[in-house]
Amino acid sequence: MDKKDLRSIPFGTMVALGESHVAGQCATDEVHRWVNIVAELITQYQGIPVALFNKGIGANAISPRSPGYTNSAKPSALERYHEDVIRLKPDLFVLSYGLNDMRAGMAPEDFRQDMEQIIIDVGQACSPVTVLTTVYYMTTYDLYPPYDRGSIAASEVFNLIIHQLADKHECILADIWAAEGRTDWLIHPDTVHANDLGHHLIANRIFEAIAIHCSGVASRVSEELAQARIEVVRTITERRKPQNYGGY
Repeated sequence: MDKKDLRSIPFGTMVALGESHVAGQCATDEVHRWVNIVAELITQYQGIPVALFNKGIGANAISPRSPGYTNSAKPSALERYHEDVIRLKPDLFVLSYGLNDMRAGMAPEDFRQDMEQIIIDVGQACSPVTVLTTVYYMTTYDLYPPYDRGSIAASEVFNLIIHQLADKHECILADIWAAEGRTDWLIHPDTVHANDLGHHLIANRIFEAIAIHCSGVASRVSEELAQARIEVVRTITERRKPQNYGGY
């Protein structure tokens, strides 16, 4: 297999750091929040509970130099990641920023530098598997000043930066923008946040990205199929012979 396996054992601690959609804004119940769904799926398939720490804050900014910082809920990501992430020593770290900063008109290169600092510092401190999510889709961008300067084009610029950071630092990329497919009926009437269906699609994309890069997520499944694998290996020569299926 050419794909690099980023973690071959189950996860123990998951920390999600981000904005309102991480906090679960507009989900009708905690069980519909994408962060909770991802943790539940990981637990189900690895067979061992993963401890979840949801560090999402609504109206949060990535740093004090984000133009929306004055109006934001504080502290920003750059001011709190030592306490909210490193202190918890996660082995799975989901970092989800960009939407509020993009909507407030933050310079893309400032955003890149701030996000990269968090990725590097957390990586050096506790070496987790790090997942970056793209900016997600909205239906309207000119509401809620000072968060009224965003656009589809600006979202694509920020998403390119997130893609580049994931490649540079060997992070898992979960493209939730692509998962939503710019589909209006996945978005809450507030025009910003995912509804329950949107939360589930986001969760599926993030879990998919983790599962295909980390064999530890399949621990329970692999254990259950161990005997079947042994039997296939034992009979591999026989299985490669031409089979007679009665003329079909």
